[in-house]
Amino acid sequence: MFSSLEEEIELIKRHVTILRLVKELQPVGIIKLSDISGLPQHKVRYSLRILEKKGIIKPSSSGAVITEKAEELLSNLERDIRRIKRELDECLE
Repeated sequence: MFSSLEEEIELIKRHVTILRLVKELQPVGIIKLSDISGLPQHKVRYSLRILEKKGIIKPSSSGAVITEKAEELLSNLERDIRRIKRELDECLE
């Protein structure tokens, strides 16, 4: 049970890393994201696909770019992580 939770956390971390890089470098392609992040291209491609499905990024002729939804997600990220941490801490009580 907890190994799958750890895997999900790693996946979320990867998606956030890719999202932050897209925001910084946009428009940006898979190869450049892979080179900068050190992640294999297939993992970058998967993260981009998930982010696009959620409407957080969108493709352009020059590479991935963020949407308004990305700005909202990133601005609320720290708050959301703190909330989740509190909820997990409650499980330990």
